Amino acid sequence: MIDETVAEIRAMRTHSTSAVAVKATRSLADLLDREYVTVDEFERDLEHNAGVLRRSNPSHAALHNAMRDVERSIVGEATSVEGAKQLLEDVIARVVDDIETAKGEAAANAAEHIEDGDTLLVHDYSTTVLEAVENAARDGAHLTVYVTEARPRTLGRKTARVLAGVSRVETRMVVDSAMGYALRDCDRVLLGITCITGGTYYNRIGTFPLVVTARELGVPVTAVGSGAKTIEEFRFENEFRDAVEVMREPVEDVEIENPSYDATPIGMIDTVITDDGVRN
Repeated sequence: MIDETVAEIRAMRTHSTSAVAVKATRSLADLLDREYVTVDEFERDLEHNAGVLRRSNPSHAALHNAMRDVERSIVGEATSVEGAKQLLEDVIARVVDDIETAKGEAAANAAEHIEDGDTLLVHDYSTTVLEAVENAARDGAHLTVYVTEARPRTLGRKTARVLAGVSRVETRMVVDSAMGYALRDCDRVLLGITCITGGTYYNRIGTFPLVVTARELGVPVTAVGSGAKTIEEFRFENEFRDAVEVMREPVEDVEIENPSYDATPIGMIDTVITDDGVRN
């Protein structure tokens, strides 16, 4: 399960960074079925596998924090292999619960800032953003939500399909380059968070021009996500995906660059909402 999870994370088949952290944490349960002679042997294997999972996507702060949390909570704490395994089982449950609780609280906090009649614009695919919109609609708000297509992986289509099934939400979809057209009707941009570190907000590609356009048009931008995604001592590494996502047939003398994430100065974001509260 660990190897499969690493492969899935590297291929970015799981689109939510919180879901990635949860899957990685749960995959460490593989170690519970392995045989170890000593606690040291178990701890070395845990550190090795947690490190492999952490490095499978060096851009995900939530993944980084989850793996570090597991290691800190277990290494040096047990006196027997059975005790170490029981501790790992307990820590996996606790870390997963922490991630999901923080995500839910962030979404709940964001929903309080969505008003009946609002028109929102969302980008890419964020389960926290989706939960915030669903919470607001469930509480009675009637909303219009523009969804950008989010090329080249077109994850906005997945977002639009989810929103189409939410009562009281009118869903509209536009191509990324139509963001200026859509923003003129919007009250707020609502975005997820991949990572905030060193005064920079990182999120899926297309975020930076969206934020710049929103600021030019006077539309406030809100980023919502778990507080675990805000981390100071973290070296964010962008990922460059296969050029085939941009152009199926290779073109001679054309170098295709396909970055996964945009870097946006945090000062350009009007509001950051996490499970810890609201920061303007």
